[in-house]
Amino acid sequence: MLTTFTLLAAAGVSSRLALSHTLRKRFNLNLVLPRTLAIVLIVLALMPDFVLAVAFPVPLSFVLGAVLTDLIFRRG
Repeated sequence: MLTTFTLLAAAGVSSRLALSHTLRKRFNLNLVLPRTLAIVLIVLALMPDFVLAVAFPVPLSFVLGAVLTDLIFRRG
């Protein structure tokens, strides 16, 4: 069986792919996050709740699945 971490990462990847596909088909836009924004989102997902001033209720595995393509591949 797959772990929750793997399933959430797969959900992040699939939601990112669906959003990218929809934006490309409808508006002819490419969804690209800057590297620094992707790193900031990962750091926010890693921080415990009591440290954050604003709640960030997205699990780390979902964030990794959604922004890992921007960290691995360079588009531009």
